[in-house]
Amino acid sequence: MTREPLSLFDTTLRDGQQTQGVQFSTEDKVEIANALDALGLDYIEGGWPGANPTDSAFFDTRPQTRATFTAFGMTKRAGRSAENDDVLAAVLNAKTPAVCLVGKTHDFHVETALGITLDENVANIRDSVAHLVAQGREALFDAEHFFDGYKANPDYALECLHAAYAAGGRWIVLCDTNGGTLPHEIGKITGAVIASGIPGTHVGIHTHDDTGNAVAGSLAAVDAGARQIQGTLNGLGERCGNANLTSLIPTLLLKEPYASQFHIGVTLEALQTLTRTSRMLDDILNRVPQRSAPYVGASAFAHKAGLHASAIVKNPTTYEHVEPSVVGNTRIVPMSNQAGQSNLLKRLADMGLPAEKGDPALSRILDRVKARETEGYAYDSAQASFELLARDELGLAPAFFEVERYRVITERRRNARGEIVVESEAVVTISTRDGPSTSYFKNEHATDMQDDGPVNALWQALKSDLGPNQSAIEDMRLTDFKVRITQGGIEAVTRVIIDFADDTGRAWSTVGVSANIVDASFEALVDAINWKLVQDARPATAQAG
Repeated sequence: MTREPLSLFDTTLRDGQQTQGVQFSTEDKVEIANALDALGLDYIEGGWPGANPTDSAFFDTRPQTRATFTAFGMTKRAGRSAENDDVLAAVLNAKTPAVCLVGKTHDFHVETALGITLDENVANIRDSVAHLVAQGREALFDAEHFFDGYKANPDYALECLHAAYAAGGRWIVLCDTNGGTLPHEIGKITGAVIASGIPGTHVGIHTHDDTGNAVAGSLAAVDAGARQIQGTLNGLGERCGNANLTSLIPTLLLKEPYASQFHIGVTLEALQTLTRTSRMLDDILNRVPQRSAPYVGASAFAHKAGLHASAIVKNPTTYEHVEPSVVGNTRIVPMSNQAGQSNLLKRLADMGLPAEKGDPALSRILDRVKARETEGYAYDSAQASFELLARDELGLAPAFFEVERYRVITERRRNARGEIVVESEAVVTISTRDGPSTSYFKNEHATDMQDDGPVNALWQALKSDLGPNQSAIEDMRLTDFKVRITQGGIEAVTRVIIDFADDTGRAWSTVGVSANIVDASFEALVDAINWKLVQDARPATAQAG
């Protein structure tokens, strides 16, 4: 059976940039565009040339891509010709092979927002698209507020679409701009558009996620005959975001009937880079990746309950709808107070730790995990700390270093110029095979609130001198810091979970618990370094332990 082409249009660099708190640099845009192209997207929308200096600079330096590079703009303004509209000219001057123009299709917006007649708006759409085509550009028309417009005045909404199509528009994109249209409505209305005379091979869908249905709405449009999907990586976008291509791509490749019916530019080989690409974007945005994200989240293939873990060992398909590796993700069997020996054996095997059913160490590990979680520890979110605990019970925990003592002092005061300064200093004494050593750190920029805390001071002091193991931790970096108060009142206990990464691409988390937030943090920091040293397999530098 011959599969139909289904076009994927990425608007991460345009609509994704409209996410609150997101601002891409030109360099960011280049890196993201290259990643999207490597993944296999058909169109990459780079932004709005002339709208801001960053977008303009990006189009001047945009990378060469296999994907069709697309500039975004709006239809010409009333009262001037397409040839003499400076906004439209700026978009054309970007010299992209394709241009996507947004135009009104809801009569309410035409008369209220634009303040022009319905006929003038239709003429603006027709003339703008015709001008693009005359310039040799592939023209896409984003029909803004189309679904709301269709429900209010179907004849006029369709008239706008047909004006763009008759003028030579390659893709007529139906936009659920406010994100309030439900999937069954999207499917029905998309079918009506195709029945009106615009072939599905020229119809696209652009949904927003304000009801949590952007992905479902996109699939409903495809089911009705649309053959282009617009979306963003990780679902970035205005308000609640756009249709998430990170969810849509594996669904289209792996799920029926889409896998058999459609051909998309993303290959199964490229699909294996999806998780890495998703996390690359979060890294650029300095965001913590969403653990529960479908396919690519850290918890997408996590099996916590003992019943689940037992079944997973026998056959992963019992609780997994796809194999994690096909999207570049990994299976996790976390340890928690719900764990049984099936969880434990699977987790130990994944870590490469020798253990067999009936080993007395297994019961000791489980008992210790459950006891410590009653104290506030959480090992399902701190796999590295769990591994160190398990190694300790199995007699496989090398002693790379031992902390003899630490001291940290934080002072808040006004300096001679009356500025508020916060100074933190830390002293850490450790012992290695080379003997004891003491490290000191004090933040040098007392007015910089980014690095003035006691935990940072401890971290800087701790990692500054590990003797024979120093080189092994040079590429370590702290990526996230989470604090939770597990009990209230005078018996309050603080849980700290810290995420780390290194230059090999490894990411790991550790946990510390104490009535003192600084001490809890220090425990997690020590665990993080020990886990890193274990993974780098440096037994020659480890003490006996």
